[in-house]
Amino acid sequence: MAAGAANIGTASFDLLEEGARPVLALKGDWTLENVSSLDAPLRVLAERIGPGAAVDVAGLGRMDVAGAYLVDRTIRGGAAAGNLDAPIALRGAHDAAERLLNVARASVQPCPEGPRVEHGLMALVERAGRGMHLFWQEAILNLSFFGQTLAAVARVLVRPDRIRWVSVVNVMELAGLNALPIIMTLNFFVGLVVAFIGARTLQDFGATVFTVELVGVSVFREFACVITAVLLAGRTDSAFTAEIGSMKMRQEIDAMRVMGLDPMEALVAPRVIAMLVMTPLLTFAAVMAGLYGGLAACWSYLDVSPAMFFSRIRENVPAQHFWVGMMKTPAFALVLAVIGCRHGLSVGGDVGSLGKRVTTSVVQAIFVVILLDALFAIWFLEMDL
Repeated sequence: MAAGAANIGTASFDLLEEGARPVLALKGDWTLENVSSLDAPLRVLAERIGPGAAVDVAGLGRMDVAGAYLVDRTIRGGAAAGNLDAPIALRGAHDAAERLLNVARASVQPCPEGPRVEHGLMALVERAGRGMHLFWQEAILNLSFFGQTLAAVARVLVRPDRIRWVSVVNVMELAGLNALPIIMTLNFFVGLVVAFIGARTLQDFGATVFTVELVGVSVFREFACVITAVLLAGRTDSAFTAEIGSMKMRQEIDAMRVMGLDPMEALVAPRVIAMLVMTPLLTFAAVMAGLYGGLAACWSYLDVSPAMFFSRIRENVPAQHFWVGMMKTPAFALVLAVIGCRHGLSVGGDVGSLGKRVTTSVVQAIFVVILLDALFAIWFLEMDL
């Protein structure tokens, strides 16, 4: 007998109770345009009867996968991706009902369990351990890609005809020349601030005359090269990741491999060479801008003339400080190019992956630049330079 019924449009169902197993009798056309309003009634029915109901298709007209999914979900007891072992028992004859129900059942994906939310000391320790594991994983991947990059650059340097000079010059312009205004402007103000703070601090000890030496040493050794590298990490490193990542998303990297081109030689090597050439030049420009910023502060605050300023720089600041700063720039350039290109080649097929890789690339590049600068400082201290 009929225990419950619903009639909506051209699709309808009846619930027949015959013995221990309920029977879902389908009528009409169970297609996408007809079954949308049957969703709520079938959810209620599925919770009431549970899994294992039979399906009567004698009165069924047309059916598509949308209708088959609703029927399959109902006989599974309404579970989104559970009870996949519940039997599909059909009554009556229909050309496509059994096949469509099997397709709907096969396409159901099990729902993963939600992440466990833990609190307290153990959760903190677990997150710290997971972070350290990811840190070492990233370090190993960066070192591996660093070796591949050195091998690719060595191959093109041994055979200069394989160097893509157009790409190299283009990257030199975009990553180097176009970054010159912002690098010089920022370093000018850094030199200005260092001179003002140094003058105010040294004034308490009656040693304001040494402000010139303070500006010279700090700009030569640290500020020019580090500020330049940090700006290139935010500007150029992110551009490398975004450019190569976009090519990866559009499958241009795969197309290059199909055509017999090595992405390491075609994309990575030109960027590495361009960065190795332009970073020292940009650092030299940053040194000059920082010195002129210090000169502006000393001239306005301490009444030190430009002739006296540069005379004290030449006489009291050894040239080794300048070369110490310049020696760091090739290492910074290599690190920036390697990290930017690696994350670009690691981009997946979605936009979210591209944004995540660009952010990670910039953060890693700045972190490694600061870490390398600290290691250089310790090494130069031990070498008495």
